[in-house]
Amino acid sequence: MAHRIAVVALDDFASLDLGIPGQVFWVAEDDRRRRLYEVVTCSPGGRPVRGGAGYSVVPDHDLSVLATADTVIVPGVHGGTALTEGTVDGELRDALREAAGRSRVMSICTGAFVLAAAGLLDGRPATTHWRNAARFRSLFPRVRLNPDVLFIDDGDLLTSAGVAAGIDLCLHVVRRDHGSAVANQVARRCVMPPWRDGGQAQFIERPLPSPGGNGTAPTRAWMLERLGDRLDLSEQAGHARMSVRTFTRRFREETGLSPARWLTRQRVELARHLLETTDLPVDQVAVRCGFGSAVSLRQHLHAAVGVAPLTYRHTFRPSPPAVPSPGG
Repeated sequence: MAHRIAVVALDDFASLDLGIPGQVFWVAEDDRRRRLYEVVTCSPGGRPVRGGAGYSVVPDHDLSVLATADTVIVPGVHGGTALTEGTVDGELRDALREAAGRSRVMSICTGAFVLAAAGLLDGRPATTHWRNAARFRSLFPRVRLNPDVLFIDDGDLLTSAGVAAGIDLCLHVVRRDHGSAVANQVARRCVMPPWRDGGQAQFIERPLPSPGGNGTAPTRAWMLERLGDRLDLSEQAGHARMSVRTFTRRFREETGLSPARWLTRQRVELARHLLETTDLPVDQVAVRCGFGSAVSLRQHLHAAVGVAPLTYRHTFRPSPPAVPSPGG
């Protein structure tokens, strides 16, 4: 049975945020082309809700559908009492609280205000769009807000920054549920990068290469082809024809990460792919990814996803298709 996702549409909804779950999860399929998720949309009372782009949406369901959902997602909103007063009406508050007791709950962008107003984020780490951080802190001082990251996965509660970070969060959830192969397939269908780690900075100073092509993008591509090599910082800077200091500064400006942190994350992603798609022993996976030893790979993978390599392989590697019995 497909995992059911209920999207809560509210007045003043952010248009792209509302559409993200239906697009990302709708295209996730198993190797038999069966959909892995069912996405439904609801609103308080099943009433039409109006967005900020000059149109309204009429959801198929009211909030009672949350009782049947495995995951509940609250997209961002541009207005309403959650943003201005830190409150939501009793019907929505109660429905979200009941859902949180049995389902995974997520927010996109300022949807975190709604979750916080319902009391779901007290004492928990969360993020939202960086422009709304000061307001969020003033309304919800008990939430451990981190406005510097793309998304936060706190197990049963997940929050993301604005717009594209909501896509990153949904892809992360697909990867968490079904592994990298399925998530990468979804990313290709959505014409999105397959992976941006949640800890990446929301605000990147120079997301585009500077005129003349003197950014770090060519060196990043070069590094991706050599993940199994040592690749020390001086070698990276030499390839970019920059001093180490200039290279490090520009790399962080363009990616939001230090070269070492970026490289480690690419190596972890390659290791996950190899664990899912090959029978290579763990020590060989470690060497191919540039970790050098199974111990180092184990430490980095555990830090990234919380499990050891063999556990990851057993959890996320697709099962081989059943072989029909003779005459079957």
